[in-house]
Amino acid sequence: MLEPRKKKRVQTIALLAIIWFAVSLPLPWFFAAPDEAKPQVFVLLQIVGIISIPFIMLAIVWTIKPELTT
Repeated sequence: MLEPRKKKRVQTIALLAIIWFAVSLPLPWFFAAPDEAKPQVFVLLQIVGIISIPFIMLAIVWTIKPELTT
């Protein structure tokens, strides 16, 4: 099992990733878009998700090694 400190880090990283995707993804557009625009909105959703990956990786690295931020 994970030790308490590592478990806390994993929970923090998961929380940051969930918050980042919830804030950055245009979910209201996806559900409110007309039927003709759904394919374009789906492509936009994929692009935003791919662009988010480096920022989540930065959050993970900075959580694991906070000395890299200085």
